[in-house]
Amino acid sequence: MAGYRPQRIAEMIHRELAMRLHRELGPEHPPVSITHVDVTRDLSVARISWSVLGGDPPTDALVEAIDDAARALRGPIGRALRTRHAPELRFTLDSHTDEAVRMTDLLGQIGRELAEKDAEVEGDDDDLDDADDEA
Repeated sequence: MAGYRPQRIAEMIHRELAMRLHRELGPEHPPVSITHVDVTRDLSVARISWSVLGGDPPTDALVEAIDDAARALRGPIGRALRTRHAPELRFTLDSHTDEAVRMTDLLGQIGRELAEKDAEVEGDDDDLDDADDEA
């Protein structure tokens, strides 16, 4: 049963951060999305992946504000978890979302290029059919 505890704690941290982080950052920063939370086996560290909603690159001020929020939210998160020691919150920018968007764009481009080539080949076949009809 102990193997599931880090997962449960990670889910609880994710939920708490989703509620508290926007308030902590304030309206001057763009909204962020918590994409993944991973907690170590001993529950001492929580690695939190985040990204900026809307796909904009994060500003230095936003990264600094998130670092400040990590320190400010550790106590409230620990109280909400009702654990003896609150895990250290380590925020890292999630690049997986950017990579997924880039791959989707590349696949779309490949699909368009294949469709254009198929249309060219069909057009060439129609020309051959017309030439056979005239002969």
